[in-house]
Amino acid sequence: MAMAFGNALRAERIKFTTLPSQWAAPLAGLALTVGITAAVGASEGPPAPGSGKDPADMIYFGLLFGHVAVACLGILLIGQEFNTRMLGTSLTAVPRRGRLYGAKLALGAALGLLLGLVSTAGCFLAVHATAGLDFSTPGLARSFLAGVLYHPLMVLLCLGLTAMLGNFSAALGLLTPMVFLGTTWLAAIPGVREAGQFLPDRGGLYAMRTRTEPGIHYGHWTGLLIMALWTAAAGYGGLRAMRRRRASNG
Repeated sequence: MAMAFGNALRAERIKFTTLPSQWAAPLAGLALTVGITAAVGASEGPPAPGSGKDPADMIYFGLLFGHVAVACLGILLIGQEFNTRMLGTSLTAVPRRGRLYGAKLALGAALGLLLGLVSTAGCFLAVHATAGLDFSTPGLARSFLAGVLYHPLMVLLCLGLTAMLGNFSAALGLLTPMVFLGTTWLAAIPGVREAGQFLPDRGGLYAMRTRTEPGIHYGHWTGLLIMALWTAAAGYGGLRAMRRRRASNG
């Protein structure tokens, strides 16, 4: 009898909690995101009155480093299956590939949402304590929500892309540099900047800003929608790849 979805999800949770390489990633992401943000807030102090500086620059400064660990979490949740060639064993327990993949997506979404809530709240509180963040600043509530949702979207995006690649090393070697520097570099190239703003992390990061930015051709909520559409496409692509891949591959 095929394993029920609840049991498949429970099995994925057990895998996650018993493999230090997996739960170390979100802990590292949390430490980097909140720690660097707190350090920057303490060193810079409150912004000068009338400086026009977007509070999001300080609040999410640590995320520029921490989201690499968030991406690694998505890679590890399914990449370990390819790295250790355990995909066949997993499919023996959960023969329905869609159910196995769905359980991984559900776990990734839950972990990403929890990580997003804790890290974003930590960043807001750190900046409030070190730089006197005013919680009544217009757009800050939306920025907080976008910061929380960015994490599960990034986890699921990288999970889906890793499933499409079917190779742990390739995913780690391609996706983490792209998240850390690649899209920022592309968005800075004249002529490519216009297209670069529609990349998933660019849209998600813009959604966290409290002010509009010249040259961006969409609103803040649309930025989050752009990232969500990329994530949905990657998730679907990962499902198609999982259904086609032989159990011996990985």
